[in-house]
Amino acid sequence: MDESSKDASRHDRRKLNVLQKLPLLIWLVVVWGALWRDFSLGNLVFGALIALAVSHAFYLPPIELSGRFNVPRAVVFLGWFLKQVTVASFHVLRWAIVKGPKIRNAVIAVPLRSPSDLLMTAVGHVLSLIPGSLVVEVDRGAATLYVHAMNAPTPESVEEVRRGIQDIEARLIQIMGTRAELSALNRERAGAPMVAHIDTVRAHIGPFNSAAGVEKAEREQGGQ
Repeated sequence: MDESSKDASRHDRRKLNVLQKLPLLIWLVVVWGALWRDFSLGNLVFGALIALAVSHAFYLPPIELSGRFNVPRAVVFLGWFLKQVTVASFHVLRWAIVKGPKIRNAVIAVPLRSPSDLLMTAVGHVLSLIPGSLVVEVDRGAATLYVHAMNAPTPESVEEVRRGIQDIEARLIQIMGTRAELSALNRERAGAPMVAHIDTVRAHIGPFNSAAGVEKAEREQGGQ
């Protein structure tokens, strides 16, 4: 390979690296603005500088994009999200006044459909911005979120919280999930049972009792 071909190859790799990092950089800027509750131009520019510094100083895995983004669905989701934040704020206020220290909370395992890091991160951030819920741990290999939820004293209320979180994921899949994930979601809406990622892994490889086992199995499956 001559020098010109090598230079072109290096240029293509750098361009690809920038494109892979771009969605993550944009998301970091959005999260920065949400955490400070300040979306002014100056604050977003400062957040962009911090995001660039973090991406250069630390290894960040590339984001695999689905190749689709549904703008109308995103607008509808934004309206739904603002409504959920408002309603949840009043619920938390009522629980604090009526139940106080007697309120019973729970940490709930929520298996997701998609193993996408982008979707898992998006679901986690949406949950963290809605009062009354907080992601305390992420099992990346099993695509499972562990969520601290307020006022979940019964198995029925726990299942209601779990379904609500899986509904958030479904809404995000409609916006930016892969076509395969969208097809599976449409089959689910037509009456098929939901298939979580951990169920798919277990169906191919067998049950595992730990995230490390699931990740090892996925690596072995990918090498076949």
